[in-house]
Amino acid sequence: MAKNILSSQTRRKFIQTTCVASVGLTMVPYMLQAGSNSVPETLLKRRFGKIDFEVTTLGLGGQASIQWTPTGIDPVAIILKAYQLGINYYDTSNYYGPSQLNYGKAFRQLGLVPGQPNYSQIKRKAIFVTSKTGLRFGKGGDDRKEVHGGTNGPAGSKAIDDVRRTLTQVFGNGIDTYPPDAYLDMVLIHTLNSMGEVDALYEGYDNPNPEEKTIGALAALRDVRDGSNRTGLNPKHEKLIHHIGLSGHKDAAVMIEMIQRDTENLLDGMLVAINANDKLFFNMQYNVIPVAAAKNMGIIAMKVFADGAMYTKKAEWSNTPEHVVLQVSSPELPAHELIRYSLSTPGIHTAIIGIGQINDEPQHCQLTQNLIGAQVTSEALSEVERRKIETLALNSKGGKTNYFQKLYQDLTAPRELKVEVIKGEKSVITWHTAYAGDAAIDHYEIWRDGVKVANFTHVPQISKTPYLFTDYYSNISPKQYVVKVVDKKNRIAQSEPQLV
Repeated sequence: MAKNILSSQTRRKFIQTTCVASVGLTMVPYMLQAGSNSVPETLLKRRFGKIDFEVTTLGLGGQASIQWTPTGIDPVAIILKAYQLGINYYDTSNYYGPSQLNYGKAFRQLGLVPGQPNYSQIKRKAIFVTSKTGLRFGKGGDDRKEVHGGTNGPAGSKAIDDVRRTLTQVFGNGIDTYPPDAYLDMVLIHTLNSMGEVDALYEGYDNPNPEEKTIGALAALRDVRDGSNRTGLNPKHEKLIHHIGLSGHKDAAVMIEMIQRDTENLLDGMLVAINANDKLFFNMQYNVIPVAAAKNMGIIAMKVFADGAMYTKKAEWSNTPEHVVLQVSSPELPAHELIRYSLSTPGIHTAIIGIGQINDEPQHCQLTQNLIGAQVTSEALSEVERRKIETLALNSKGGKTNYFQKLYQDLTAPRELKVEVIKGEKSVITWHTAYAGDAAIDHYEIWRDGVKVANFTHVPQISKTPYLFTDYYSNISPKQYVVKVVDKKNRIAQSEPQLV
């Protein structure tokens, strides 16, 4: 794979000539790490799950000033600086207003647009560009299962329309055309919230029929990934994307369901909300992230600063330039600690962070300081250090920063317990995963008639195939079974008894 390597002289010259001085901005000039005023020559990278790519530990988020641009900020300059600093993961979406168009302007300058005189295929392969669709159908469908009204494109648009719209805005003329060699590295099925949306997405997944009135987005996206036309929605057999993924802020259980139903392993990536207040809500780090990691998916952290709610912004959805946070950090809650927390969460490969402003002075530049803070390995923090950062984050709005996340719930009992007796000789016991509270699940226990007969080590449930234990016995009298789950804090939740 081609590497994005820049000389220190080129990098310094670019930063000196293109950084935007943020005159009049309210910032806290607080250094993230003592003595850390410059970006290292070689950025840390991590293998991106099963995707053949090494991703920098910081990616550029497509929101903040790239979407809602405050007065005096140049969004294109932010993208250009990220590239010259060596960042190789770029995030945008059909939801993000002018974000994709701003990327298009920057990519033309950088030689990343096929068909342009300065285009370099080597440079294009060295970066990873991800966009998103909120549409749940490739054809037909039910508006109740779309999200926030779906795309920003024309009414009636579907998932493949969103892909083409992104290619037009990032690599094309911004209106209706894109070059034949343009592609997206990944498209995420965005902001997944309900089981009904999962049902919609999987319509036609196993056997898409072009004659059906309704086909889910997953089957349609597979066609433009593979260059196939199983759905009848890709008659030119275009290959427009390389990978398909999902994203979610709210409900780990819904995201788990989405992953478990993917029997053909179409989902290669997951964008997930994860920050130091995660465990105060229905958390991601002990629920969906381990499932995605067990399937070797590339996992991207978002909401590292809770969309700015860790600092000056209210805990609510952003929608105006006034919501963009321009400060770099704070002495009370150093931004680098929050970044380190997300990047040391087991399973995470990179973190995307939206940038409000850049600056010639590294200590005043959000992008530079966030990139310095992201130079950590996955094992950078001990559990004790993670707890200390959680305590710091709790002081921000009393920990009530994650407005986008489902409320906290305790460890749940194992779900859907079933017991089948076979020939009076054995009982086959099956169940589906419990959901973790504020500690990881350790193991399950199988109890018969008040006596524990087995321990079953918890492993993430990556499919709809349930956990299974077979209990052999010689006595054919009625028996009562209970399955208990035990977490790392030795707390227990148990199923309702099953009498057989």
